[in-house]
Order: sequence, then structure tokens, then C-alpha cells
Amino acid sequence: MTSLFDPIQVGDIALANRIVMAPLTRNRAIAGNVAGPLTVEYYRQRATAGLIIAEASQISPMAQGYLATPGIHSPEQIAGWRQVTDAVHAAGGKIVLQLWHVGRISHTSLLPDGAAPVSSTDKVAEASTFTSDGFVPVSTPRALRDDEIPGLIEDYRRAARNAIDAGFDGVELHAANTYLIEQFLRDSVNDRSGPYGGSIANRARLLLEVVEAITREIGAGRTGIRLSPMTTFTAPLDSDPQALYGYVVEQLAPFGLAYLHVIEGETGGTRAPEGKAFDYEALHRAFPGAWMLNNGYSRELAIDNIAAGKANLVAFGRPFISTPDLVRRLKDNLPLNELQADKLYGGGAEGYTDYPALAA
Repeated sequence: MTSLFDPIQVGDIALANRIVMAPLTRNRAIAGNVAGPLTVEYYRQRATAGLIIAEASQISPMAQGYLATPGIHSPEQIAGWRQVTDAVHAAGGKIVLQLWHVGRISHTSLLPDGAAPVSSTDKVAEASTFTSDGFVPVSTPRALRDDEIPGLIEDYRRAARNAIDAGFDGVELHAANTYLIEQFLRDSVNDRSGPYGGSIANRARLLLEVVEAITREIGAGRTGIRLSPMTTFTAPLDSDPQALYGYVVEQLAPFGLAYLHVIEGETGGTRAPEGKAFDYEALHRAFPGAWMLNNGYSRELAIDNIAAGKANLVAFGRPFISTPDLVRRLKDNLPLNELQADKLYGGGAEGYTDYPALAA
């Protein structure tokens, strides 16, 4: 019987166990949106995870949506991340980077020359973001022109190459949580015509073209993707989530991706939203790579789902924030540290690198 603590080969990446640290925005980048020394220590402390998915990092200056999030588009950012990957590898870990474009979930104060955010639509989201003035409503976006999309795809390709140059073992394409790619996928947001709007195939076109560009650049075996079919973080559900995400996974299957990372239910909320059924197993059956599940997993549920073959990997979010030696504590069934929820976003070492690990 397969165990949560067994090693696994995920594409080109060999993992010591099946416990994954989920990508977690912490808003602690230093000047230039660079991962700094505290971030190096933060990830080094958690290197016993089978795989770390480093926090979402903007692929270009126009991709940023929150204050003090790291990027992967400048030489300084690449150098900063290299310090992180070197530390994780020296501690025996594996780490990939989540590639992020927030789309319309941004504010003009965060973007070059006060530009408007870009999206599939010019409709403003009912959402807020965090700026130097605190939480403010997001700005009204501008709909990307079709002739701008090749440049966007190039930003993703270049970011993937930068991540490899920074020493990451691979990348995860962020196509979840109602950010840019999901703003194209969902008909609740995408109101455009032409090759990137209308039918499911058209709305999925950007995602598939980005995957094609990334896998051609760094290899499918170092590429994963994250989806969240039932999350309503900043946008309503698609009119037919099962059909939409079923098509997406069927189209992703031939690429030979390392893994598919699926958030079950509402991100950070209920795993089974009332009145919103979704057949995740149908997607699982259609995908030949490693299957990673996420959202509110307990030790028992993770162990059971791995043993039953419902997942190959389980991602944990907040438990990894509070408990750097989570793998040991899960294996030995030991209590976790208490999370300091008021220290999640921004700040310094407190609530970031000062959580204790058990003595060896």
C-alpha cells in the first residue's frame, strides 16, 4: 500500500515523500520585489517537504497585483531566488516556482507608470488588493488586444527560463484562484469575441498556448499546473465548470506534464461548497501525470487518499507556515505549532522564520 511518506518520481523530479508545501503569498519581498535573506531561511527551514512550490511570483512588472510580492523577470530577482534554491538543495529539498499573472486583480499604484491592469475583459472585479495605502479596491482593467497575447505568452516563456536559471527544479503555472488565466477560462469573466473568447476551446486557448511555450522551453517533465474549478475568490464560477475543466484537462493530458495541482472546493474554505457538485475524479482519470490535491487536508485524509490512489501528492498550506518540520510531525503524529494569523502577510521574521522545529 502506497504511503504519504513514500518517495515518488514526478516528471523529471525525484521527491523524497509525497507531502508538498503549497504556494503561499507572504508579502515579504525586499526592494525590487526580490526574495531576500529571510525568504532564504524560510524555505530552507521547510526543505524536508517532498516538494516546495515557492510562492506565486509575477512574470513581468505588469503581472503584479499585491505589495511586496517577488518577481521572476529581473536579474536581481533571479539572483535572489538563486540564494533560495541553493539553500533548499543544500538541505536536501526540491523546489519549483509558481508563475503568476494576476490580470485584473491589481491596482494602478502597483503597475508601471500607473497603467491599468490587463485582463480578458474591461469589467472591474469586486475585489480589493493590498498596496502601500493598505487594502483598496482593485482598479478597472483594460481588455488585452488579441495582438498583445503573443507578448504575454513570451513573458511566461521567459519567466520559466528565468526560474530554471535561478536554480528551480521546475515551475508551476498558476491557472487558478481567478487570476489572469482563469479570467480567460471562465465565461463569468471572459466576455470577448475572437479567438480567445466565446467557446470553451477559445477560452482555453491562452492556457494551452502558454503551456506549449513553457514546455517547449524547459520541458514538460519540469512543468506543473494549478487549477481551481470551484473557487469564487474574485469571480463567479463558470456556467459549466465540469465541461470547462474537463476539456482543459483532456487537452493538457498529451503534454506529459509533471503534475496537475487541483484545489478541491473553495480555496482556503470549504472543500464541498453547498449545492455545487464537481467530479474531480473525472479529471483525475483523464490526466496521466502525478495528481496533487489541496485544500484543508488533515493528516488522516491525506494518508487515506494516498493509500486509496485518489492522489499521488497532497499539498499543505498553512500547516507548513506554522510548522517547518511538518513532514516529521505528520509521520510521527505529533501536534503542530499554532498559526499566527495576524503575521501572514508582510512584516519581518515574526510569524515567518521564528516558528520552532522539534529538537532532533
